[in-house]
Amino acid sequence: MTETLLTTVRRYVDQHADTSGLAQTPIAGLTTIRSTTPTELVHSIPRPLVCLVLQGSKRVAMGARTYDFEAGDSLLITADVPTLSQVTRASVDQPYLSLVLELDVAVIAELSLEMQPGAAADHAPVLSEPTDVEVADAALRLMHLLDRPSAVPVLHAQRIRELHYWLLEGRHGAAIRQLGWPQGPAQRVARAVAMLREAFTQPLPVERLAATAGMSPSSFHQHFRQITSLSPLQFQKQLRLIEARRQMMAEGKTASSAAFSVGYESVSQFSREYGRMFGLPPSKDMDMVKRLAQV
Repeated sequence: MTETLLTTVRRYVDQHADTSGLAQTPIAGLTTIRSTTPTELVHSIPRPLVCLVLQGSKRVAMGARTYDFEAGDSLLITADVPTLSQVTRASVDQPYLSLVLELDVAVIAELSLEMQPGAAADHAPVLSEPTDVEVADAALRLMHLLDRPSAVPVLHAQRIRELHYWLLEGRHGAAIRQLGWPQGPAQRVARAVAMLREAFTQPLPVERLAATAGMSPSSFHQHFRQITSLSPLQFQKQLRLIEARRQMMAEGKTASSAAFSVGYESVSQFSREYGRMFGLPPSKDMDMVKRLAQV
């Protein structure tokens, strides 16, 4: 019997998932996810990726826009944008299952040179549509490699390339293609975003970020906000707050310790900004997380 993508991912995640439901694969950037219950809202700033939902449903919000997607849908994120996500339908018998692949800019750039130019791009950084058959088939062939570990280092690059090809050929190919333009605004801003991710605990003047992007400060600020929906300062602040929350949840750090570790000099300022972002001050938020974990 031929396995479907759903059964292949379910089998892999059942064997390899950690306690949070994540199963990282040996292929860089490829992750399978399982959740047996609906989840709380999760703040994150993901890298550009495609998420194929195979079972259950999920809601993702970016700014004022909300996207609901179910089994058979794909979520495409073409920029480092802050999102709120939540699994909305999942159970022990019918868990939420998805396959996530971080998009490879180098592969996109290479393929874009070889392929025919596409239509004008949709500039929305978050897109959701039914998964193309060719994309699902390519994802299945990629997952099948995991059954033959010796084949992964030899064949995974061409199967990653094949999956990117079908994404570029699909309805959102033009939006993905922009990621491969070395001197395009998306790639220039991405260089500054990489610096922010690497050194978010440090002061980073906008002039330094603009120089990294190869833009004037005013042009950089305009393109950064257009692509990420935030100013550079807001982006850095959200990175700090997300990491501080992770440290408190995963490492048991106090609010003050987490605040200082991510670059805050004032615990009171940290608490105010934390409350605005997550809806509760740090201590109450951690109390709620502990209560939910005991349910």
